[in-house]
Amino acid sequence: MFKYFPTNYPWNLSVDLAIEMGARIGEIEEMCAPLQEAARQPDAAGTKAFRETWSRMADKLCGLAEEDEALGRLISAGDKYGRAATYYQTAERLQAHGSPGRVELYRRFIDVFNRGIKLAGENCERVEIPYGDAHISGLLVRAEGVTGPAPILVQVNGLDSTKEMKYRVGLPHWLARRGVSSLVIDQPGTGEALRLHGMHAVYDSERWASKVVDWLETRADVDSKRIGLEGVSLGGYYCPRAVAFEPRFAMGVVWGANHDWRDVQKKRLEKEGSFPVPHYWEHVRWVWGAKDQDDFMRIAENVHLDGILDRIKVPFLVTHGEKDSQIPLHWAVRTYDQLVNSPKRELKIFTEREGGVQHSSFDNSANAGAYIADWVAETLGGRTAL
Repeated sequence: MFKYFPTNYPWNLSVDLAIEMGARIGEIEEMCAPLQEAARQPDAAGTKAFRETWSRMADKLCGLAEEDEALGRLISAGDKYGRAATYYQTAERLQAHGSPGRVELYRRFIDVFNRGIKLAGENCERVEIPYGDAHISGLLVRAEGVTGPAPILVQVNGLDSTKEMKYRVGLPHWLARRGVSSLVIDQPGTGEALRLHGMHAVYDSERWASKVVDWLETRADVDSKRIGLEGVSLGGYYCPRAVAFEPRFAMGVVWGANHDWRDVQKKRLEKEGSFPVPHYWEHVRWVWGAKDQDDFMRIAENVHLDGILDRIKVPFLVTHGEKDSQIPLHWAVRTYDQLVNSPKRELKIFTEREGGVQHSSFDNSANAGAYIADWVAETLGGRTAL
């Protein structure tokens, strides 16, 4: 794990995630060098300083991109907008719920991300899936070299990630090369669903996952018999739960197991385990729509997989980093052990040898992501060689 800030795990996590999304080390140095003292300050003051330096860099990149556009250099402009969006997103993710300007910063991030995708001509299309009185937003990445309906992997967030983050880390691109499409979504409790539509997380993830499958079944470019589901971090709970109760999923995979999140919360109250974001308890209450801490802990009692996984009768891959400091490794073993009716179950623990040992491999996603992409391609009928 790259530890720019020796005493601040959430900030280090953010920097590492930005690197995985394509941040440049020189720009990281320019943004982070002034923040060493702020990294030791209370969350409110520290995250404000973090936002200022990272937003300043993003603003500068947008200015450079505008100069490229004026010269007709649209690919270069798109690349700069894409990196600027990563920096806006990283700054927004660390802010407290309700902090002044957070929603505006999020909207700025979305606008810049979408502009970058368009100008760079990336294989990525924004889609909207009807859900209740609003919609679930997603990014659709099409399989390469496939004629006719293609297999597809639906990918869902964890507690504090977004569809754009998962897209930039790279799994959709790695799958596209292997002949598998991707649909990366902001499910309730994350991204647009939470910030713009007020959709809070629900423990019964099949509630929204089934609506996604309904939508995919209407598409001529999707093979409805080859729809898989992947979840990262808290998605390591959402994904197995949805696959257990939605039999139309043909397979499942978790990038970081999360078998018993209620236990994780109890341990965090006892100061065990690292927090992924500052303002942690305020953040989780916002995500789940809890009115206070007691209400949140009551909600968390439902967020576990015991007594559920024997319903899964499709292939399932469980992955975990051996040095995960947020979710203990033994929960991955528990998930694997309870997949008793899966015809093809596998537990893959990422070690120092291949990298990706931290939480959901944020320290080094390349080798871990390639392993997952190969397994998905082999399971859904894609390819692992060109």
